[in-house]
Amino acid sequence: MTISTLPPERNLPISPMRYDPRFQVETKADNFDLASVFRLVRRRMIMITAVTVMLTVPAAIMIVGSKPTYQAWARLIVHQPLATSLGADTSHSDLLDAKSETERLQSRSIAERVVRELRLDVRPEFNPALRKLSLIDRIRTKLRGLFDSEKPTSPDRHNIEPVIPEYYRALGVWNEDKSDVIQISFTATDPELAAAVPNRLISIYLDERKYSSSGRLDSAQEWIRRRITEQQVRADIAREAARNYQESMDVVSREDAQEERIKSIIEVTGREGKIEESRLEVKATISTLEGSDNASVAAENIAVPDNIATKQRDLRAQEQDLARLLQTYDGNAEAVVDMRGKIQESRADLDLATKQYLQTMRAKLGALDHEAKAIQSILAEAHEKRTRDAMVQTELTRLQRIAENEQTALDKLEDQRRDLAAKAMLPGAELEVLSPASVPLTPQGRGRLFYLVGALLAAISAAVTAAFVIEMWDRTVRSFDQIAGMARMIPAGLIPSLSRWENSKTMFEHMPVPMFDEAIRSVVLSLKQSNGGKLPNSIVVTSAHSGEGKSLVARSLAIELAAAAIPVLLVDGDLRRGKLNSFFRSGLVHGLNEFLTGQADIRDIIYRHPSGIDFIPSGKFSLQRRTRSNGLAEIIEMAGAAGQIVIFDSAPVLASTDTVHLTALAERTLAVVRWGKTSRRAVEFSLQQMKSSRNSEIVVAINNVNPKGHALYNFSDSELFSKSLMKYYRFKA
Repeated sequence: MTISTLPPERNLPISPMRYDPRFQVETKADNFDLASVFRLVRRRMIMITAVTVMLTVPAAIMIVGSKPTYQAWARLIVHQPLATSLGADTSHSDLLDAKSETERLQSRSIAERVVRELRLDVRPEFNPALRKLSLIDRIRTKLRGLFDSEKPTSPDRHNIEPVIPEYYRALGVWNEDKSDVIQISFTATDPELAAAVPNRLISIYLDERKYSSSGRLDSAQEWIRRRITEQQVRADIAREAARNYQESMDVVSREDAQEERIKSIIEVTGREGKIEESRLEVKATISTLEGSDNASVAAENIAVPDNIATKQRDLRAQEQDLARLLQTYDGNAEAVVDMRGKIQESRADLDLATKQYLQTMRAKLGALDHEAKAIQSILAEAHEKRTRDAMVQTELTRLQRIAENEQTALDKLEDQRRDLAAKAMLPGAELEVLSPASVPLTPQGRGRLFYLVGALLAAISAAVTAAFVIEMWDRTVRSFDQIAGMARMIPAGLIPSLSRWENSKTMFEHMPVPMFDEAIRSVVLSLKQSNGGKLPNSIVVTSAHSGEGKSLVARSLAIELAAAAIPVLLVDGDLRRGKLNSFFRSGLVHGLNEFLTGQADIRDIIYRHPSGIDFIPSGKFSLQRRTRSNGLAEIIEMAGAAGQIVIFDSAPVLASTDTVHLTALAERTLAVVRWGKTSRRAVEFSLQQMKSSRNSEIVVAINNVNPKGHALYNFSDSELFSKSLMKYYRFKA
């Protein structure tokens, strides 16, 4: 490997200026446009093609192998027989309903008759037992046999049970809203069969409807006859009970005496009222006479006999005369004394008469009480007799009403029997076939080409969707735009991928690979610019994980520097899995492991290659404790004293802690990230592990970049390889 222009001595003084990284990262917004979609499709074209083929081929096989289906349909209206609507007492619950008749057309009995009469059970289209098992069905059967100990029984070809579901899938019976028209359709691969099934279904429906109606009418007539017999017995019993009760209670003869009994009750009630009024008056008189001490005063407030009234007037006149005498004479006068004596005699007579009248009133009250009790007894007996007669009449009325109700029910049953006998002579339903099913001339649905195109478009859509999903889940690093947000990261450039023959020929045979060589030079220039304009004395080349191409980058850097006449010491720093010796074939027995454990001297582990590169292999892999903890620092000092640049091909950062210590000793660290493999999270974590006070900025190079694939992304560095790619392929041609 050579370069066209040799750089000046790396330690020569240079003018003081600021060295910015060669690759400036420009953060780009993730704009989603048609160009991005086009690039995504081009990037995932192989996957999209493969998924499309995987989905299209089975669908195409199914579409090509499918047979065209034909559909025929018939339209009809189901009427109730006209004669049934002529009666005035027609029950509306027995009117024909389009939805109910639709269900009858799909009944199991009609389905079985259609299957048997049209021999659908001998057609593989409707009988699964006659079909050949597909590959998927055979695999499913074998898998079921692994878990089920019982052997599956072979289906019976003469059993129509599996045919019925297939028949229902092909059959369509529906009724449109706000219309009594019923439509019947049937789908089959045979156009004649597709037309025969709806027509045969209509005729079978009429037979079934007739048999069903006649059977229902026969059973209804039998039930009505039994009900009439039972009802006749109940009506006779009710009439006999009413007649016997009327005769036993003599209800007819008692009816004549009802008016006399009522008149007697009215008279007795009036007499009772008068007695009660007399009693109240006598009680008031007795109460007045008994409640007053002065009989003359009490007699003035009530109605009294004439003798008592006369004595009251005489007493009142004597008292007036006494008053006049007292106005003329003294109270001791003889006339006054005589008058007072007369007054006392008159008052005594009045009291005696009043007491006698009181005794008379008491006797009268006793007589009235006795008479009232007699009247009440007579009235109670009259009421009792009347109540008893009313109960007898009520019971008779109830028995007569029961007899009338039983007779009414019997009459209704007789009417129903006559109505059923009339309906038995009518058909179950009347059909008006608007359009019978005819043999279809064209198959149903679209052609096979349409379905093939649809399957292809669906497969392409699914494949593109899968590509979008994969792109959304892709968290690997493909450009510096994706890791621009990581602090103290210096982009060193993109290194294109090498084919196997290029990888084996670019070691020391001077086979030029222009794109790769330019990328390595860009990395060298980035290391120089990030180090203030001169190459660093020590460089650690590492990665986050193994298999990311760090060894290729390390030895390519060594070859590039050696071609520029710069002394280089390449050290295989992967003490556990180092394989760099297989490229140099140094033949040394000892290596870095033996030097760090004190088993070899520095002179014993350095191999001088004819290309001008000094190489230290990793040596035998050993896990023993190292006695020279500062051995790596000694190598760096020795190389610096000799004017050499030390390049360490170290172990992955996330696999060994030795790399973290080595980056603290080296002047610069070059982190290699594999394009499309290393995740952003791994890059960020590995950069955090390697940062130190001396080595605060990490130079990052993206390796194994696919130029064609990278150009299809919308990154700021997507056009980096465009012209170089054209020159490279022109050079290969």
